[in-house]
Amino acid sequence: MALSSNRRAFLRIATLVAAAPAVSSLATGRATAAHRTLAGASANASATAAVPPAPAAWALRPFALKDVALGKGVFAAKRDLMLDYGRGYDVDRLLQVFRANAGLSTRGAVAPGGWEGLDGEANGNLRGHYTGHFLSMLAQAYGSTGEQAYADKIRYMVGALAEVRDALRKDPAVLSTAGRFSTAVENPRGSSQYVDLPATVLGGAPAITLSAWVKPTHGANWARVFDFGNDTTRYLYLATRNADGVPRFAITTGGPGREQAVNGTAQLPLNQWSHLAVTIEGTTGTLYVNGTAVGANTAMNLNPAALGALKNHWLGRSNFPDPTYAGAFDEVNIWSRALTAAEVAALRDTPASQTPAGNGDLASYAFNETTGSAFADASGRALTATLRRTWGAPSHPGFLAAYPETQFITLESMTSGNYTVVWAPYYTAHKILRGLLDAYLNTDDERALDLAAGMCDWMYFRLSALPQATRQRMWGIFSSGEFGGIVEAICDLHQITGKAEHLALARLFDLDKLIDACAAGTDILDGLHANQHIPIFTGLVRLYDATGEERYLTAAKNFWGMVVPTRMYSIGGTSTLEFWKARGVIAGTLSDTTAETCCAHNMLKLSRMLFFHEQDPKYMDYYERALYNQILGSKQDKPDAEKPLVTYFIGLLPGSVRDYTPKAGTTCCEGTGMESATKYQDSVYFKKADSTALYVNLYSPSTLTWAEKGVTVTQTTAYPVEQGSTITVRGKKATFELRLRVPAWAARDGFKVTVNGRAVRGTPVPGSYFAVSRTWCDGDTVRVSIPFRVRVEKALDAPATQTLFYGPVNLVARDARRTYLEFGLYGNAALSGDLLPALTPVAGKPLHFTLGGVELAPFAEGTEDPTHAYFHRVEPGVVFGNTDSGVANPARAADGTTLLDEVWAAAPFKNKSELVKKAGSVVDAWVAAGLLSRADGQKVLTTAKSASYVS
Repeated sequence: MALSSNRRAFLRIATLVAAAPAVSSLATGRATAAHRTLAGASANASATAAVPPAPAAWALRPFALKDVALGKGVFAAKRDLMLDYGRGYDVDRLLQVFRANAGLSTRGAVAPGGWEGLDGEANGNLRGHYTGHFLSMLAQAYGSTGEQAYADKIRYMVGALAEVRDALRKDPAVLSTAGRFSTAVENPRGSSQYVDLPATVLGGAPAITLSAWVKPTHGANWARVFDFGNDTTRYLYLATRNADGVPRFAITTGGPGREQAVNGTAQLPLNQWSHLAVTIEGTTGTLYVNGTAVGANTAMNLNPAALGALKNHWLGRSNFPDPTYAGAFDEVNIWSRALTAAEVAALRDTPASQTPAGNGDLASYAFNETTGSAFADASGRALTATLRRTWGAPSHPGFLAAYPETQFITLESMTSGNYTVVWAPYYTAHKILRGLLDAYLNTDDERALDLAAGMCDWMYFRLSALPQATRQRMWGIFSSGEFGGIVEAICDLHQITGKAEHLALARLFDLDKLIDACAAGTDILDGLHANQHIPIFTGLVRLYDATGEERYLTAAKNFWGMVVPTRMYSIGGTSTLEFWKARGVIAGTLSDTTAETCCAHNMLKLSRMLFFHEQDPKYMDYYERALYNQILGSKQDKPDAEKPLVTYFIGLLPGSVRDYTPKAGTTCCEGTGMESATKYQDSVYFKKADSTALYVNLYSPSTLTWAEKGVTVTQTTAYPVEQGSTITVRGKKATFELRLRVPAWAARDGFKVTVNGRAVRGTPVPGSYFAVSRTWCDGDTVRVSIPFRVRVEKALDAPATQTLFYGPVNLVARDARRTYLEFGLYGNAALSGDLLPALTPVAGKPLHFTLGGVELAPFAEGTEDPTHAYFHRVEPGVVFGNTDSGVANPARAADGTTLLDEVWAAAPFKNKSELVKKAGSVVDAWVAAGLLSRADGQKVLTTAKSASYVS
């Protein structure tokens, strides 16, 4: 049962009051919204908070999107491209598959295609998911900007989905349309609707005429006009198209191999009325199209009487697993004799009742009805026909989807995945649920909450009836059993409704073998589908929040460590061809199908969630890496009205080119890409639960409005072009600790902080937070300086395969060659260990360099240039300060470490003497180990002493 409006409002108030000490500003917003609901406010109430009440277990609290405004910079530029796409896209196209499934008018809209249409991959078995993503994107866009256009689209979509659910709760209703002569009945493609005729409709007649006006809207083969039969053995049918695309009539008592048939000669046109008729008399069957005989079979020995009593008598449905007829029917007549050719021809231009043949004496349906699901019979036999769905009706009134409930039902008996039959129905349910929940949280539209709660009520009804063993089997099935982040969404809903069944539902998705292994620290990820499993762990964290069960949180923490860094690429992504391989294998998994973009999106969500519990800077270091590289780089830097222009895979092999229009469109990664681009600011700032501290996690141009403290906190920066940020506090006096993230990649003595021009005492440590405690006054200014340096990261399984970073920026080479480029970097390395002197800046192009004649650029730039994220490191000779010693750079056979690697691993050096001392000790060790001759060792040391270095 869906919650009543008053019950919902009561539970929301109760939840907020309970959470009030920890989330006072949020509670005020939600309580105000609840008050408006109790006062009878409409669904058009303005937006309040954009986050559900925070769990008590969280040590930190996020800010709503509306509280953090992005300033000018790369994030705002990419976000604005997505905002334009969302603002302009026709949402009736997204609603098309939902309306069709419910038998409602699709208003002439054309579905987006790709995964969100019936012609997409796996027969469109994932349709509906992209609509959920789009709702989340619109909700975040409205939450961020307050622009009414987004709220209007949300409310229109929510209203349409409410109409869809209402239609699904009832018997299918006639969708009336203009007919050949008067009105007709339309079957929208995807509706799974057909007309059921009474069992006596054929009357046992040995001779017969079947006549129908049809207006097909889709060219699917084998869609039926008529199909009368018991099964796939004994039947007769008339199809608009056979395998050759022409009409076909067939009758048989022995299955397809023994059909007696008549075929047409030309395809029926789409979206035009055509008249079809079949006559059988004696041994002759004749097929007519638009009054003209187009085929005959004179060797027939079967007729309706020979078939005997039949079970199914259908218009628009097949006894085989063929598609239901998509299009309109008008004037269906059945006579107990074979009409003459002249009588059939007369039907082409005149209603049957006005021709010499008259209405069919066995059945006659004019389809003039405009309401209900029954069609009157004008034959005089009162054989009322009924509009039905092939799958019956939903098992629960909360059901909402863009396809029949059959995918959910079939999954319950599956033992292995087959996405052409069942493709992740609970994953799609998650996207719809999440979209509705985001719509509610950002617009306060009660209809969205009611739809979300109803979906969870339906899922609980369905899943709670299954044995635990069945659920465990389902959730372990590849692809078909994938359920995405549904547990997180259900827990968020439970945080609002307080309904016990909702929390119980969240636990019904437990996949014990995965949870138990990860809780025990056992890595079982090798061979698993990455994005099927990453969102599970965000849900587990939320289950810990709701239940206090430690294994959930422990499993999530341990899982994170199994991915970062052991299965992480330089850009922060993970997976190859969507799957994980053995831990520590990086270079060995590079391909053109690495780093599925959804994976990075969901790893960011998990990292954020874990940081709320445990303020380990590693989570935000990862967040910066993945956000500033893969997520930014996954969005193309150009506008498009039809597509979001987001990658699916990001190839990391040499010369890979990013594809921003993947897999015919509307994929999962384009969906999460829309979401990412409208919430770039969601983790820039967090506050401590008691509001005594403000965490600055990311350096990004932005303004935080911290209403509780009466202040705004503004970052003015061009980071990462600028190596630092200026933070200005305005408003009332406020006491809190400002905690500034010191990136793990920062130089040991490079991170500096001043307040109003004065240096702050303390020693910032890379990979930590640096605290500044004071009572802040209006206009106080904090300057954070973070000097960047160029460094390499080595692939864990191939140290010579490396990637280049400048501060947080992953630099990639732009080059079309499909073989690894070879670079050396030590030749002019600075005493600090910075490899920047090896690079030459490109004038007028910030963060662009050249190395060995090849341009290096930030991965975040969304271009279609071929790139090299990884290169082969080649340091053939021992060179210091651009002075060549003439000695080959030796390497250890065991791990490939070179002499220069060992020298520079000790950087930074305070001065040249310290470097020379280190070089001397390394030379001595290598000579002693027999890896370097004494003479060559002396040459190396002499070169180190004579060279000049960048400090």
